[in-house]
Amino acid sequence: MRLCNRNESLAPAADGTGFKCDWQWTSELDAPRFLPSLGTALMRRALRDHPIHRAAAPAPSAHPQASFVIGHRGLARLPHLLATLESIAGQAQARVECIVVEQDNEPFIAGSLPAWVQYVHTPLRDRTMPFSRAWAFNEGVRHARSDTLILHDNDMLVPQDYAATVLQRMAQGFDVVNSKRFVFYLTEAHTRAIFEAGSPLTAEAPLAIVQNLEGGGSIGIRLEAYRAIGGFDEAFVGWGGEDVEFWERAGTRRLWPYASLPIVHLWHSAQPGKHTPDSPNLRLYHERARIDPRQRVQRLLELQ
Repeated sequence: MRLCNRNESLAPAADGTGFKCDWQWTSELDAPRFLPSLGTALMRRALRDHPIHRAAAPAPSAHPQASFVIGHRGLARLPHLLATLESIAGQAQARVECIVVEQDNEPFIAGSLPAWVQYVHTPLRDRTMPFSRAWAFNEGVRHARSDTLILHDNDMLVPQDYAATVLQRMAQGFDVVNSKRFVFYLTEAHTRAIFEAGSPLTAEAPLAIVQNLEGGGSIGIRLEAYRAIGGFDEAFVGWGGEDVEFWERAGTRRLWPYASLPIVHLWHSAQPGKHTPDSPNLRLYHERARIDPRQRVQRLLELQ
């Protein structure tokens, strides 16, 4: 957990259980790009300490402790979603549920999800509307049965102690929890081999190892805190910006940023607009960033 690039610094948690990346924006570990065996060794060590267990279904519970909420669109990502759901079903020492929000014109995946998953279909407001992660989360949260939310992407496999770690920090009084120390991005070929042949997660070197993915990918937050900061800003439509803006408003609550866990990211083609340097969402984020997060919270609450 102490590994980082030479120009970066890590701030340790007081209890020694994790590290905060003491710099802004996501970064990739440089050394594994030139020495893939180092990336493989790090991933194997991380998943040995925090194994990913994939199961068909979690133990049934009328009173889940944590609610995973996932937004989804398209059949191309269905294998990613199903593998992600199996890792959620494999959570240990935590009662979990999962709400999947399919944001599309038709309910394409309704018959493909496991019975334990709560399915929500939201037809598009406009038939050509890009995917809105913000809207998907806001809609899914309305269906959660627990007081702890884990806002999660449909392409990320989590270790079996993921939900329990979030709940432990919540029990200590924190409102928002980021547990992601390293995100291991798999190659296209490796991801395909996992889907088609059940290849082990550590069979190949990761394509990239990413740090400081604070509000992106997966984040734990109390339901009360989510409502109090106004949820996600639905002005963000299409790729990017909504997670960073949400994280900044989440920082107005009691936040635990000392990450300690690995996540495995399954390969998929890049999101439309991801590599556009002047995308509307990034312009919107920079506009929002000039406003104090507390003022942004108040504006969103007034709109509800």
